[in-house]
Amino acid sequence: MLVSFHNFSKDRRLKYVVLQTKFEEQWIFVKHKDRTTWEIPGGHIEENESPDEAAERELIEETGATKFTIEGLCDYTVTRNGKSSSGRLYYCEVSELGELGGYEIDEIIASDNLPDELTYKEIQPYLFAKVLEIKGKDKTQKTSL
Repeated sequence: MLVSFHNFSKDRRLKYVVLQTKFEEQWIFVKHKDRTTWEIPGGHIEENESPDEAAERELIEETGATKFTIEGLCDYTVTRNGKSSSGRLYYCEVSELGELGGYEIDEIIASDNLPDELTYKEIQPYLFAKVLEIKGKDKTQKTSL
């Protein structure tokens, strides 16, 4: 399996958004109702939906965020067994959380690091590290690729 990162591309067919999210200086992770493991918030881009629209929708649905900022960082591709799928990686800062909206997320936690029990343990550590790499360069300025 290979996880690679790219500049934004209109030509790349994106399927997913991943939202590395901070709340009160900690990272938010979510637990799907059908799983016992933790995930970085995110999901599928719906038909006729832009990645940015999907990012906002997924952030609200999965975390209950009511006040937030969202910043696109880069695109990524996961290649496994000769098949590839791509998504867009975002950094979000949430200043206010409301109730979960009754979607697929059962619980959220805030943590300083990735939880040990990850749903997508082959992919999410790479995405988490990329956000730390980009956001760690200059915490006072927005990063664009």
